[in-house]
Amino acid sequence: MDAARRALIFGPSLVADRKRAMTSSSSNAASAAPAAPTSGAKESSKGKKGKGRLKVSSLRSIFTTLIWPRRRLLLGGLVLIAINRLAGLVLPGASGYVIDDVIVAGDAARLGPIAIALVAAVVAQASTSFGLTWLLGIEAQRLIRILRAQVQQHVIRLPLRFFDSSKSGELVSRVMTDVEGVRNLVGTGLVQLVGGVLTAIVAFVLLLNLNVMLTLLALIPMLLFGGIAMYSFSRIRPIFRERGKIRAEVTGRLTESLGGVRVVKGFNAEMREELVFAEGVERLFRNVRTSMTATSLVTSAATLLLGLGGTMILILGARLIMNGEMQVGQLFAFTLYLGVMISPILQMANIGTQLTEALAGLDRTEELLAMPQEGAGEDRDQTLESLRGDIEFQGVSFEYEEGRPVLRDVSFVAPAGSVTALVGTSGSGKTTLVGLAASFLTPSAGRVVVDGVDLARVDLGSYRSRLGVVLQDDFLFEGAIRDNILFGRPDASEDELMAAANAAYVTEFTDRFEDRLDTLIGERGVKLSGGQRQRLAIARAMLAAPQILILDEATSNLDNESEKFIQESLETLLEGRTTFVIAHRLSTIRQADQILVIEEGQVAERGTHDELIAAEGRYFELYTYQARI
Repeated sequence: MDAARRALIFGPSLVADRKRAMTSSSSNAASAAPAAPTSGAKESSKGKKGKGRLKVSSLRSIFTTLIWPRRRLLLGGLVLIAINRLAGLVLPGASGYVIDDVIVAGDAARLGPIAIALVAAVVAQASTSFGLTWLLGIEAQRLIRILRAQVQQHVIRLPLRFFDSSKSGELVSRVMTDVEGVRNLVGTGLVQLVGGVLTAIVAFVLLLNLNVMLTLLALIPMLLFGGIAMYSFSRIRPIFRERGKIRAEVTGRLTESLGGVRVVKGFNAEMREELVFAEGVERLFRNVRTSMTATSLVTSAATLLLGLGGTMILILGARLIMNGEMQVGQLFAFTLYLGVMISPILQMANIGTQLTEALAGLDRTEELLAMPQEGAGEDRDQTLESLRGDIEFQGVSFEYEEGRPVLRDVSFVAPAGSVTALVGTSGSGKTTLVGLAASFLTPSAGRVVVDGVDLARVDLGSYRSRLGVVLQDDFLFEGAIRDNILFGRPDASEDELMAAANAAYVTEFTDRFEDRLDTLIGERGVKLSGGQRQRLAIARAMLAAPQILILDEATSNLDNESEKFIQESLETLLEGRTTFVIAHRLSTIRQADQILVIEEGQVAERGTHDELIAAEGRYFELYTYQARI
């Protein structure tokens, strides 16, 4: 188990862990000089990934991963539940004694000690009930916190392909909801079930002591109910799994529609979204109806069988009393003890449903944790100590789907500190190519080499700490402008922050805001214009001081004045950094060291702007066409 996963599972502060991780990452980025003279690689000391992953595919794995590490707490809970249930047996025992030995015998002197014993038992029950909630309830919530953090930690490290085919809202539901059922395993649910069984055993022994025949007769309906319950819960578990899936899908669609509410309103599509959501909640309702029907059948079976058994016991007990074979107090005590034994069996329907739902949710959690993380199974044993930034594509091919290549045999060199521009029609493979350069993707064939090291063998963290990305529609987090600029390097000083904001001309518009850099920008920066959001993203990249920079249409959302400002700031940002630029506006890349024209996944032309214009090929056609528009 790696250190981060071990720390997460065994209880240190998650906040402290995250802050240390952020500081470490920031230190790597900050210490990386823009044009380091040398590069090196060493064997990574990182331990094997994947150990310590939650396994819930069997009862044995649940026991070893969830129950056994908390055995002392659970043992304490069992002691409390035992005291609680034993105290609950005082009243039935005292009742029979009061009837036969106090009321019938006329011995009122014994009422005082009995009253004291009953009060003590009630106090013990109340105290242990509070202790159970405080001890196990809080521990269950702590475990939910740990599991949520563990699942989020795993999911955020999954490959981009996974996120391309998954809804963010669905993933949020799986991270936040699926693990909640664990409280019924580590919380009071499981302990109450075990405590109920122990209580039933004790009550059974006391019943045998009162009357063997009546006790054995009472077992018949209980055994029948037990068989029905075991069968029913095995059938209900898939229903709960399906419920989690439906809930995640509905949550995902709701998140999308709320996030894209401007598009929804712009196309007058409110009614369509209402129908889609209504269909989702209808599916969820049908699933809940099915599960409630099944669980209510279990409860009804318990009520019927145990009620019939109780009736039979009452009638036979009355006959025994009339025949002089049993005293009234004994039958009364027998009835109360029988209720104590039956009570946990009746609770089994409710607790069993909770445990079944918990197992179904943990099954879905395990599905996520079983997915291989980014770089898993790859021999990424090289850690970059320093980076010049020489990048070479050697016969690189890539395909998202087998037999349908997106890039084919692409070869070129991007020297350290150079600017490589990628142009071509939509779908030609430009974004895939920079995805390979960023190590978001791994080639299907060929190699991407960084400073002489195969990028497929480089530790992702050591490489991406030196990488900066500015996208056409760059993502901004809800919060302040300051927080978004600091995202790539949260330990930067105020002077460094202001330098980046000034260089990207962010202060040009924030100076007009009352709170300046502390202005809140709303979800995804909705309170800013497209040009303002883009300048903010560029300031974030500037502050991170990457050695390899990827610009995907970084000036596409800017007006002419803003573009002029940004072009000037980009000249500073690009200096000494290996840069890949995707540009549809060809006027922005005239100064690139080399321009690659990508057509149908291949490099159709290569050269500087002047060389390609002189060749009068595909680049010449694109450039002259744009010049006429």
